[in-house]
Amino acid sequence: MTENVSILYVEDNFENRILVMRILSAEGYSVTFAENGTEALNAVNNSEFDLILMDINLPDIDGYTLTSMIRKNANLANIPIVALTANVMKGDREKSLEAGCDGYIQKPLDVDALPVQVNDFLKR
Repeated sequence: MTENVSILYVEDNFENRILVMRILSAEGYSVTFAENGTEALNAVNNSEFDLILMDINLPDIDGYTLTSMIRKNANLANIPIVALTANVMKGDREKSLEAGCDGYIQKPLDVDALPVQVNDFLKR
């Protein structure tokens, strides 16, 4: 079931990219990376994804703005976007949802819970 599921992970931290790739690849997901907002926009405009995992603190375009930009494109508006972030202060979850994210997963990641969380967002 997961072998045909394509996920875009927008993350500038190399170690986080490797961790998420290992976790999700082991579950059969196909994971593509974008290191910044510009790469992410190119990726979503040139490939089809079933889910986007969005870091908030990116070097060029922050994840809130990037999510809003993706949501404005009618062709991309239905892709679930989940904030995957270390922003865990009061109000950060709400800010992610207001920007257009469908969900919120905080770092540090729970390696056992991540595949379950991803699967839950894909089922919605």
